[in-house]
Amino acid sequence: MDIAELKKNELYTVVIDGYSSEALGVCRIGGRAVFVPKTLVGEEWKIRIVKVTSTAVYGKAEELIKCADERRVSECPYYGKCGGCDTLHMSYEGELGFKLDKVNNALTHIGKQTVKADGIIGADTYLHYRNKGIMAVADVNGRPRAGFFRERSHDLIVIDDCLIQNDLCAKAARAVTQFMERYSFPAYDELKGRGNVRNIFCRRAYHGNDAVVCVVSAKGFGAHTEKLVAFIRNNCPEVTGIVLNINKSRGNTVLDGEFYTLFGDPDMTDTLCDLRFDISPRAFFQINPPQAEKLYMKALEYAAVTREDTVLDLYCGAGTISLCLAGRAGKVIGAEIVPQAIENARENAEKNGIENAEFICADAGQAAVELKKRGVTPKVVVVDPPRKGMSEDAVKAVASMEPERVVYVSCNPATLARDISVFNSCGYELEKATAVDMFPRTSHVETIVLMSRA
Repeated sequence: MDIAELKKNELYTVVIDGYSSEALGVCRIGGRAVFVPKTLVGEEWKIRIVKVTSTAVYGKAEELIKCADERRVSECPYYGKCGGCDTLHMSYEGELGFKLDKVNNALTHIGKQTVKADGIIGADTYLHYRNKGIMAVADVNGRPRAGFFRERSHDLIVIDDCLIQNDLCAKAARAVTQFMERYSFPAYDELKGRGNVRNIFCRRAYHGNDAVVCVVSAKGFGAHTEKLVAFIRNNCPEVTGIVLNINKSRGNTVLDGEFYTLFGDPDMTDTLCDLRFDISPRAFFQINPPQAEKLYMKALEYAAVTREDTVLDLYCGAGTISLCLAGRAGKVIGAEIVPQAIENARENAEKNGIENAEFICADAGQAAVELKKRGVTPKVVVVDPPRKGMSEDAVKAVASMEPERVVYVSCNPATLARDISVFNSCGYELEKATAVDMFPRTSHVETIVLMSRA
């Protein structure tokens, strides 16, 4: 069967034999892979072809003929509508298996590695685990409402509660949208560049009582600002800080522009690995602290540093990994390109009484080059880049420092595998890998690997 023979709206009976990296079920018709959302390996389905291109074919599951043991009924009324969770139709054990395979497939097929992840560290709970939530705001049928966008669209799905967000997120969103409706503040229209409220951003401490609400607005609230503060505090009495972010940028960047503290403390304080961290609205902090602690313990195990060692921590954020390393290393240097995060990191070191950690504001590759010029010779380099991974120049800059070990923490198995190949070309070999489920009920997975200089 050639491409032309697979046509939209045709029906086929298929068996699902794999998953895509986004947890879509995969079957094969005439040698072509067909992606079918919300199906499980081993299931037999009657599917309808809904999209055919030269590179991919997509189907819609219409009739379940044979069910997999891993299938579960979703607890979420919005599942399949909003673009959030991907795996609520799976058992949690099935989800962990999918994620471990996802990591190992990337290492094998993209990175051309023979070493595989030796297991996956699962979560103790997969409900309401996120300490950070962002809800979009839009006018729906003439009323300001909050929720999440439908996948690959700007069609807002109104959400009253979310099973993986902390409960403050939905409460604060209801309070802000009720305030908007009462005082006639419109939602921001991204396409037209008009309106006011764009997002509601919330953070809540896992260890402690801090809870910060950040209202993202294109214009602010003028004479109604104090009324907004009183309204949020009345509906969310647990809030310890309220921040206004005036974001006038075009596009979908959530936090940008100026920040103004309207009430309390704009920073959230939480603990991780028995260390205290103050996190500003823009600073990166792990969204699942219990899993982050497991991840960091694995990072310390892989780093295997001593009091004689210097460690470089690139993409250090608010200094979480750096300060964990500082308890075992002789010297830790953290680098991060976001100035507010570096300020947080320095404050966090001071508040924890840590004197052997230094933080510099610089791009990862630039930091490696400058530190090498200063004569810094790290025994271990730890990197925790964003989803896009490291640039080739950054990898080569790290390798030029000739550390004995590189510990790479990744939230994207594909870019991790790609970057490991570049490290290979610089004389480093993959030794160990472990997957960590930082984001239960989604298709995302964290991976930590150890590379050593050959």
